[in-house]
Amino acid sequence: MPELDGQIALVTGGGRGIGANIARELAAAGARVAVSARTKDQVEAVAREIEGLAVVADVSKRASVEAMVREVESKLGSIDVLCANAGIGEQEERAWEVEPEEWWRVFEVNVFGVYLCCRAVIPGMLEREGGRIVITGSGAAYLPGSSNSAYSASKAAVWRFGEILARQLEGRIPVFIFSPGLVKTDLTSWAPDDAPWTPPDLAPRLVRVLASGRADTLAGRYIHAEHDDIEDLIRRAAKIREQDLNAIRLQR
Repeated sequence: MPELDGQIALVTGGGRGIGANIARELAAAGARVAVSARTKDQVEAVAREIEGLAVVADVSKRASVEAMVREVESKLGSIDVLCANAGIGEQEERAWEVEPEEWWRVFEVNVFGVYLCCRAVIPGMLEREGGRIVITGSGAAYLPGSSNSAYSASKAAVWRFGEILARQLEGRIPVFIFSPGLVKTDLTSWAPDDAPWTPPDLAPRLVRVLASGRADTLAGRYIHAEHDDIEDLIRRAAKIREQDLNAIRLQR
């Protein structure tokens, strides 16, 4: 597996679930990891486990995000890898019956939060001429059958944001968007026990490869932790770019 010795990684939404496992994987690869979320006890527990840095922050608030980045860089050093993983979802049966503030809150965290985190780290990465951004997407962005309008729409939006950001930063900062699959977390507690669960180790292992630089030619492509073999994608990267594969596109 690729190693990340000496790299500084920031994982948002790292206090539990997928984010906590990503933080553990990056630390195992040798990175110094800052774990961020809104719940102090959770981020402190994960940071203590991996000998990392706990930072309490709300990614939907600009001042909080900027303070988070300043704290990480002052205590660990310049951020080499941003894992924009923080996300929420609200269960709904009928979109028109959800309180507007609750519906919009999902966008504030899942889309605006990703934007704010990227905005905060990109200038430093450009100045240092190095860095990578990994955004946690979801199959809810495009798969049929989703019943949650706020979550699905927010993940469709963040997918498109990540793709365009990758194009704007092409050749300078690789930006990746991936789907972790259906992983058992608090966010997926609505799913039945016999759902087609994705093994929880796949997303962290994928992020480790993306953070290593070995997959930089796949920047801007949509990668699924379970359904895509990252090593195969790396081998076929030229074809993927030439034929515009691993992308969400309207086909006629």
